[in-house]
Amino acid sequence: MGTSDGSPSSVRPLRIAMLLYPGMTALDLVGPQALLSGIAGGGLHLVARASGPVLSDTGLAVVADDSFETCPRDLDVLFVPGGDGTPAQMRDSGTLAFLRDRAARAGWITSVCTGSLILGAAGLLQGYRATSHWCVRDRVLPRLGAIPVDERVVVDRNRVTAAGISAGLDFALALSARLAGSEAARTSQLVAEYAPAPPFEAGMPGTAGPATTARARAILRPLIDGADAAAGEATITRP
Repeated sequence: MGTSDGSPSSVRPLRIAMLLYPGMTALDLVGPQALLSGIAGGGLHLVARASGPVLSDTGLAVVADDSFETCPRDLDVLFVPGGDGTPAQMRDSGTLAFLRDRAARAGWITSVCTGSLILGAAGLLQGYRATSHWCVRDRVLPRLGAIPVDERVVVDRNRVTAAGISAGLDFALALSARLAGSEAARTSQLVAEYAPAPPFEAGMPGTAGPATTARARAILRPLIDGADAAAGEATITRP
């Protein structure tokens, strides 16, 4: 970007840190990363406890380019995905300490899916309106001090949380509009050809119906019970 006199702009790149951990859901991360990387100006960091490959909950490896130690201290965006590994991260003192530290200076503190439960376990959603995957939103978020909201993307002050998995694309566009303007977000949406027209109306329990919801809940049962147990063990302190 140039200035009005044609000289180069001194605007620094955005600093976005996206957490990776074993058992995350890759789409929670990769969808937002694909859209946010276009506005980050080279300042997007994939961060894990140690740099290197991290396995998702379906076995897909994503490579972290930063560790907790090398991640920039001052961030524009701190982001946490969800996944089957959520309960373990809700109990992981190193992860929670990292999130508390970076959140203390971050411009935006954000999540997709059950990533909000990890933020909650770190004490970062107390008194904030927030959402999560439907299977845990109303049951677990309140135990972590959050106010559950049945919406696709929820913005409360500098917290932005999104519902399950596919909502990561909506999240990234909503956040992009706040970081770079609505036209940049609209352009990203068009580049991605994000014009959802699913073949079934089964994305939420209310439209999927009781039989499909029961089957989905059975698949999600270990995550539901694990997150519920981890929330019961969490000692929430205000950062």
